[in-house]
Amino acid sequence: MEIDAGNTAWMLISTALVLFMTPGLAFFYGGMVRSKNVLGMLMQNFFAMGLLAVLWVLVGFSLAFGNFGDGGWIGNFDHFAFDKVGQAAVTLGEGTWMSGGAGLALTIPFVLFAAFQMTFAIITPALITGSTADRLKFKAYAIFIAAWLILVYSPVAHWVFGGGFLAKMGALDFAGGAVVHINAGAAGLAMAILLGKRNGWPKEPMHPHSLPWTLIGTGILWFGWAGFNAGSALAADGIAAQALFNTFTAASAAMLGWLIVEKLKDGKPTTLGAASGAVAGLVAITPCAGFVGGVAPIAIGFITGAVCFLAIQLKFKFGYDDSLDVVGVHLVGGLMGSILLGLFASTEYNPAGANGLFAEGGGLDLLIDQIVASVIVLAFSFIMSLVIGKIIDLAFGLRVDEDEEEQGLDLTQHAEVAYNL
Repeated sequence: MEIDAGNTAWMLISTALVLFMTPGLAFFYGGMVRSKNVLGMLMQNFFAMGLLAVLWVLVGFSLAFGNFGDGGWIGNFDHFAFDKVGQAAVTLGEGTWMSGGAGLALTIPFVLFAAFQMTFAIITPALITGSTADRLKFKAYAIFIAAWLILVYSPVAHWVFGGGFLAKMGALDFAGGAVVHINAGAAGLAMAILLGKRNGWPKEPMHPHSLPWTLIGTGILWFGWAGFNAGSALAADGIAAQALFNTFTAASAAMLGWLIVEKLKDGKPTTLGAASGAVAGLVAITPCAGFVGGVAPIAIGFITGAVCFLAIQLKFKFGYDDSLDVVGVHLVGGLMGSILLGLFASTEYNPAGANGLFAEGGGLDLLIDQIVASVIVLAFSFIMSLVIGKIIDLAFGLRVDEDEEEQGLDLTQHAEVAYNL
């Protein structure tokens, strides 16, 4: 295959857009924590950009995309330390079951494909920080995300993005509903359970210290999601344009769905609700972005916004302290998007996809595949995250002590303060 200049230009932009989402996530989460933990949250997200990029080059990319299209469980070490990852356009998985045996023919440099996927590998573990806010040791965090990238993210990425067994089964995931959001959300639930509740939660109020920060972070995430979803087309084409449109409209509809239910339940719509609703919609449309069209993204977003608002109440019912609602927004939002894809997908918008239950000629097959894939990813990530977290807890301890938690992570973990007032 020859390199296409237009596709390459778009993918260079998309890669930068997705990388920018991690600082956006830092602002989104950073505004929601108390002021004594702001730098702790920012540091966890920015540190992910350093550690995980290096690990992706050394081993993560190879485990996720080595032996592409094998229909298996894990890649290999063919691309260890970025071996054979060069500037040429390549065909991945030639001779395999994918694309009628033709493999995935890239029209961009292979190194750019690897870089684009690297940005996903960075933000996915970073998402987990919202569930562990205010109480996780930085050392424990660093060890956890390193192990999680290798043992959880890379295998799941292979199952879906790398042509592994879930892709072979027929499950669809355009840009990471299962690989990113269900995966990170399940890990967030496991870590919240392992860490236990923050001191004083839920009796003491723990208000966000700067909602303007959270709204700025939402804007950056919404902007970056254009690269996240439309970039997953790997080309500057009609599918990318459809994915871009779907991404924006789903987020808008989800914001409305969240705020309407919030108004009905609590009496007032909030800025935090607007931000959370938009992100829930962005999460839900992620697996669907290149496979649906028309009013489907509005329906997917609106339904998900309403459901995710209700889902964040579960932590009070079941007593797990998911500090910043990773479970309610990312796990539930990812599940909603992956399952609703089984209803709304249509080959009218992407011939490489499948028809969902509501499409002409569709049936239950895709819906069943989506449910099975979602459950497998959820269970695998939850169990593996529990195991990794427990081992780290036994070896080094996961949680800061009570005095350190009271003083705040900024001082106790980084010897800094965000505000010298």
